[in-house]
Amino acid sequence: MADSTWSPSSWTSKPVAQGVEYPDEQKLQRVLSKINTLPPLVTPSEIERLRYQLGRVQNNEAFLLHAGDCAESFDACTHENISSKIGLILSFSLIVVWGARLPVVRIGRIAGQYAKPRSSSTETINGKTVTSFRGDNVNGLDPDDRTPDPDRLLRAYFHSSTTLNYLRGLLSSGFASLHHPRDWSFNHVRSPSLRKEFEHIVEGLSDALDFSRTIGIESMPPYEQGGAREAVGEVDFYTSHEGLMLDYEQALTREFPLPPSLATKDKKKGYYNAGAHFLWIGDRTRQLTGAHVEYFRGIRNPIGIKVGPSMVKDELVRLLDIVNPDKESGRVTLITRYGATKIDDHLAGHIQTVQDSGHPVIWICDPMHGNTLTSSTGLKTRNFGTIISELTSCLRIHAECNSRLGGVSLEFTGELNDEGFSVTECLGGSMELSEEQLGLRYQSFCDPRLNFEQSLDVAFLISNHFKNERDGRKQEQNNLLYSELGGRERKP
Repeated sequence: MADSTWSPSSWTSKPVAQGVEYPDEQKLQRVLSKINTLPPLVTPSEIERLRYQLGRVQNNEAFLLHAGDCAESFDACTHENISSKIGLILSFSLIVVWGARLPVVRIGRIAGQYAKPRSSSTETINGKTVTSFRGDNVNGLDPDDRTPDPDRLLRAYFHSSTTLNYLRGLLSSGFASLHHPRDWSFNHVRSPSLRKEFEHIVEGLSDALDFSRTIGIESMPPYEQGGAREAVGEVDFYTSHEGLMLDYEQALTREFPLPPSLATKDKKKGYYNAGAHFLWIGDRTRQLTGAHVEYFRGIRNPIGIKVGPSMVKDELVRLLDIVNPDKESGRVTLITRYGATKIDDHLAGHIQTVQDSGHPVIWICDPMHGNTLTSSTGLKTRNFGTIISELTSCLRIHAECNSRLGGVSLEFTGELNDEGFSVTECLGGSMELSEEQLGLRYQSFCDPRLNFEQSLDVAFLISNHFKNERDGRKQEQNNLLYSELGGRERKP
């Protein structure tokens, strides 16, 4: 927790990376004052519940799925797109749950992921140098609309609120019910093997639900038929975004009473960022003496930290000392993103350093950001095989270091075009997408995303890994029992 020197505005005394220069400072302050008076988008109780669930991930009792768009756009805030994203996240979760036999904590990159860090303040488009596009909450994608406008921050708040409102309504109306997982936009998957694998899970799930009903565990009628809410029809779902625009984040930071179990005589309140349940610090903004680290150290939200090849081992520990000095459970998630060719050079050392420090963390793998390339057709893309290579290396290295991969962070989308086809932004996968096909439905204005089919390819890889791990443990237990019985075969 933050000490007495911290306040929601103490970051302003530190150097700000990725800052935005607004031409009208007075207008910016008026907009921020307005945002500061608007209702919270998320509640402290939801944030504390996520911290508890992330503590379970940390203890290997759950798996974390952090997924969604690289950067949201205001125009993509439609009920079709939101439903497709949630449907993909639910489908991915079901596949992992089935293989790992672990609950999945779902955090979407949604309802606020509008800002975009850039390596340069300007870019050249058609021979003209313009201000870089920084996301819909800063300026426009059109080269003639690049002046930062504070009103876009207000629009970001209301688009986030609209997205959350529909998301909550969707999940409370039976959309997530395990009684009909085929409705989660799976009908457009072309791969026969992928459909067969998913159908196998659905059939097994149906049998399990029938058995539960028979013995009375699921005694209530399905929620979609008007009955009471039930465990198989509900999921927790959390939102996240990169905490990049600190003026905006400060305006959404509120002080609330701490839960009775956490309150002390000297500390009865805490500061929460009420704009999202989970926020992360990017690779470009994690300077130890910088504004972002200063802001993040004082909020009670669980936070993520991107860890790449440039992260020095001692720097990582010093960063953890700053943002989690009391070594609280569920507080910090380390999101590793090295690239398939560099992960062997860095991950093991980072794991060992953190283990030696005694800091409790969740390790999750981002196999996307270190593996971006430009195709022969000039489009920014990622190769599915390289993504899988980093992910499998991550699983292997954690096992070798007596650690455990707690989850994944993926940029993916369930979006479909008017003809019902997925996006074509990443190469390969079971659909064997080629470079010549990238331009067919390339819709991202930021980083390339896995489509529905490629995302489920990843889900099955993870699911099968944990299933094999479970089977291995069962075999070890059987061998131990066999040994304890003196090697005698037990009769039925």
